[in-house]
Amino acid sequence: MKRIVILTGAELRHEFFRKTLASWPGIHVLSSYCENQENDLRSQVVASREDRRLRVKHLNTRANSERLTFAETICIKTDTSNPIDLPRGTINSDQHVQSIIASCPDLVLAYGCSIIKKPLLSAFPDRFINVHLGLSPYYRGSGTNFWPLVNGEPEYVGATFMHIDSGIDTGDIIHQIRAEIVSGDTPSTIGNRLIKRMSLVAREIVVSFDTIVPMVQPLEPPDAKRYRSEDFTESSVTELYENFKNGLVDRYLNEQVERCARVPILSNPSLDRDCS
Repeated sequence: MKRIVILTGAELRHEFFRKTLASWPGIHVLSSYCENQENDLRSQVVASREDRRLRVKHLNTRANSERLTFAETICIKTDTSNPIDLPRGTINSDQHVQSIIASCPDLVLAYGCSIIKKPLLSAFPDRFINVHLGLSPYYRGSGTNFWPLVNGEPEYVGATFMHIDSGIDTGDIIHQIRAEIVSGDTPSTIGNRLIKRMSLVAREIVVSFDTIVPMVQPLEPPDAKRYRSEDFTESSVTELYENFKNGLVDRYLNEQVERCARVPILSNPSLDRDCS
């Protein structure tokens, strides 16, 4: 039985993640620290004085899609993840850090929470997993599955499980998965399908953690990209939906084998092949 602590957010995708892990035999979630949505990306956009109509529409569309995808499952699942609600940005407070350390978990997982700092950052060496929605080292920072679609590069959409460190998405990679994309997809359906699969793979990684082998790490590519929340603009949203309107998905599917071959990802041999 793996005893874990989850550090996450309060949106539906985060609730789905923690409930999925907590419902699996072999995993006991000691506590889930759920930071609220205060001062999140949507709040920052809404508070902006510049034109924000397209960004708000995009974020609302994403939220509605998550509701359709995750709400029913969330309602059915009994919540054994022991959630603790807290203000956004307070996961590094002395109170919470001491509580997490005192619970003596086998593993700590971070998905969708604030940036982890010392002393929590160094409290669980080799036992602290960052779940990053994006493929490192190609895309780092903010919106790492948004920007590949803006840039016309669906092959870079995926999820990375890595050991946490002090950098931005720079820890040693444990395992990666690429997004499954089908004809007719939208940005939201691609993202939601990935989150469902990522949650199942995370579950497998937790259960199999003691047998997972270290992997040779990829070199930083010369064209690696890093984005900040400030880069999320009206024009970027316009370009995103223009790409989909102009056949981005079908074009990718026709070229998928060649495109993915140019963007290798790390698949850990210790995991079930369904996790690749």
